[in-house]
Amino acid sequence: MLIHPWDAPTDDAEWQRWLAAHDFGQLAANGRPGEPPLVQPLHFAYDPDRGEAVTHLARPNPLWEALSDRPQVLLSVVDDYTFIPGPWQAEEGKPPEHGVPTSFYAAVQLSCTAHIVDNPEAKAALLQRQMGHFQPEGGSAPVTAGEAPYGRLLSGIRGLRLEVHEIRAKFKYGGKRSETVQHRISGRLAERNGPGDAAALAHQQRRLAAAGAVPRTPAP
Repeated sequence: MLIHPWDAPTDDAEWQRWLAAHDFGQLAANGRPGEPPLVQPLHFAYDPDRGEAVTHLARPNPLWEALSDRPQVLLSVVDDYTFIPGPWQAEEGKPPEHGVPTSFYAAVQLSCTAHIVDNPEAKAALLQRQMGHFQPEGGSAPVTAGEAPYGRLLSGIRGLRLEVHEIRAKFKYGGKRSETVQHRISGRLAERNGPGDAAALAHQQRRLAAAGAVPRTPAP
């Protein structure tokens, strides 16, 4: 993932806050020589204190063979994206039709080593960690190896610990444009108010403020 200086996080806290609110991504693993990579959409629970993410998949999933041979994987998370029409991006004093269209988005990529979990007790503990993340209010029976209602189902899945080695983040929200053009784009996002526009607008205004820009309230 190419990260220009103007798209880089302002600090680690920026991507940490964002990732804490995003727990669905795509896990990419190397396929066999001559074959394309394998990409699996999945929910995951990221634990910054342990430096790992945990998840699980069905035992027949073709990803397992790839992970056994090549455990280096990439967990990719993308959200808060929207399309920016060219005229919105035209530089000051230039014709609107000369503006260049682009995409706005936030992305975090975690480079990991995959560790397969097959021990029933360890799988149960891993699932409990996921349940604690996704369903903190409870309401489901505990996952215990050999005990109902979930114990008999453990044989149908394999757990996965993703040991995180590197995290790269990108917040592409027009940071290379002048402050005037960025405020113009914010106004257009507020006017359009389509899918993803509110999140993109919030990111752009937050990053403008972090850069010391004069705050403005985009017109709805």
